[in-house]
This record gives sequence, C-alpha cells and structure tokens, in this order.
Amino acid sequence: MAGSRGPTESLGAWDWKRIVRNQFPLLVVLSIIVLWAGITLEGAEELLERYAVLAIMVPTMVGTGGNLGAILSARLSTRLHLGTTTFAPRDRELWANVAAILALAATIFTALALGAWLLGRVVGSTLGLPTLLVISLGSGLSVAVIAVVCSFLATYGSYRLGIDPDDTTIPIVTNVVDVFGMVIFIGVSALVLGF
Repeated sequence: MAGSRGPTESLGAWDWKRIVRNQFPLLVVLSIIVLWAGITLEGAEELLERYAVLAIMVPTMVGTGGNLGAILSARLSTRLHLGTTTFAPRDRELWANVAAILALAATIFTALALGAWLLGRVVGSTLGLPTLLVISLGSGLSVAVIAVVCSFLATYGSYRLGIDPDDTTIPIVTNVVDVFGMVIFIGVSALVLGF
C-alpha cells in the first residue's frame, strides 16, 4: 500500500521535523548532564594542580570513552537497520563487537598511561608508570563498560520507541559517557593517590 509504512521503513525515513522533535528535548537534557562533568572537573582542581600529568590525561580519557560508545552504537544501529541483530545473549557477533571495544579500550588506555608517564618524565612529575597504569586502565575500562551498556540501552530503547537510533544513540552515548568518564577518572585518581 502506498500510505502504509513498515517498521524498518519508518525508522529510515528522513523527516527534519521528526528529527528536531526527537532531538531538541534530548539535547536540553544532555546539556544539563554535561554541566555535571564541568562541576566535577572544577571540584577536582586541587588534585589536578598537584598532579598536573592527570590534567593532561583528562581530554583523552573523556573523549576516548565517548568515541568507544559511538563506535559500538553505530555498529548496533547499522545491524538493526540491516536486520542482523537480535540483542540475544547468544548472538556471537554482538559479543565480538563488545570484546573489540574492550580490547580497544585496554590498548588505548595503556598507551595513554605510557604517554602521560613519558611526558611526566619531561616535566618532572612524581607519578610512576604503575600508578598511571592503575588510574588509566581502572577508569578507562570502567568507562568502556559504561559505554557498552549505554550503547545497548540507547540503541535498543530508541528502536523500541520507534525512533531511528541513528538520530539518538551517538548524542546520548557520547554525552553520558563523557560525564561518567570524568567522574570515574577523578574518583579513581583520588582513590589511588589517597587524595
């Protein structure tokens, strides 16, 4: 029929009014959530001043967590559009994507700790490589797990609500993971350093 739409067709139809209607309230809520990250960062000013090398790690930590979530969300959205995902616990490809995100996180956050340690050697930081590895991997892998969970929830939730996941998942995941990335990084750093 000319006037009827199937579930896949309605998700794939491009309508700017629908996108604005779905995105505007979402962006307002996400802006408030991101404000929390700024307040957290301001509250950790003393810690970051004392251990300046941690301040250097903040942008990479926060950005990478959001990027990992965006990668997984995009993959899940594509699989939904292709009809190849079921969100079933036995879906091997789904778990392969999760494993790839976690392996990528472990690699990137190990490299971040190593890079921060090398830079710390230049600027005279007192933090050793083992300490930076614990902070970077502890907070980084925690953020990666949150990115995975948030990606699943945002993608599946959007799909179940009849909203195109391509319109919602990346803004939701990147903002939420950025905020939690900041909070977790500051929390793990304070815990490890006894601050």
